[in-house]
Amino acid sequence: MSFDRSIKIAPSILSADFADFGREIQAIEAQGADWVHVDVMDGHFVPNLTFGPPAVKAFRPHVKTFMDVHLMIAPVDPYIDAYAEAGADMITAHVEAGPHIHRTLQAIRATGKMAGVSLNPGTRAEAIADVLDLCDMVLVMTVNPGFGGQKFIHSGVEKTRRIRQMIGDRPIHIQIDGGVTPETAPLVAAAGADVLVAGSAVFKGGSVENPGAYGKNMRAIRMAAEGARKDAA
Repeated sequence: MSFDRSIKIAPSILSADFADFGREIQAIEAQGADWVHVDVMDGHFVPNLTFGPPAVKAFRPHVKTFMDVHLMIAPVDPYIDAYAEAGADMITAHVEAGPHIHRTLQAIRATGKMAGVSLNPGTRAEAIADVLDLCDMVLVMTVNPGFGGQKFIHSGVEKTRRIRQMIGDRPIHIQIDGGVTPETAPLVAAAGADVLVAGSAVFKGGSVENPGAYGKNMRAIRMAAEGARKDAA
């Protein structure tokens, strides 16, 4: 995948209809999703339990864009190969999920997949300074992970700005996950984010029978983010 910093919308299928994932994925892609974001939770590192490798493998044939798998699990290392084999394009692990994030990122890269590192709201940007050269993406959590539909935590905006400065000219995406709406997207886009994860803000008001609402919601987020980018330039 060629690198660029254009705004990308990555709907979280945690907010999709669990009984109809295949058609939901097809619907969001047809309506303009750039990536498909898969939130993996273990009921231990975060409250909630979601998708194991067999589920991700079942999603894979339906994803024509890019499947971005966010592992909110601990320990994470024993499961990297399984999620890689299931078809993830990018695997993101949390710096808080274990003592050796450098080793974890090496293990992701060894599978041939792109590697992301994630920071919870209470973790400082500097925690990833020494592993940036192993990363294809930094994920800034703007809610505490575990549930969809939470309120955006504004300290993530300044954290995003610091990470963008740390990255410099390296080809590393900055992804935002949590409370992304047309109101909050401009804040993080102006600070340097380029991949915006949104769950309830994308899926609200729509369905596989009424997918136009998904497209309308994504366009609103994208336009707000791109407008803020132009204003910041």
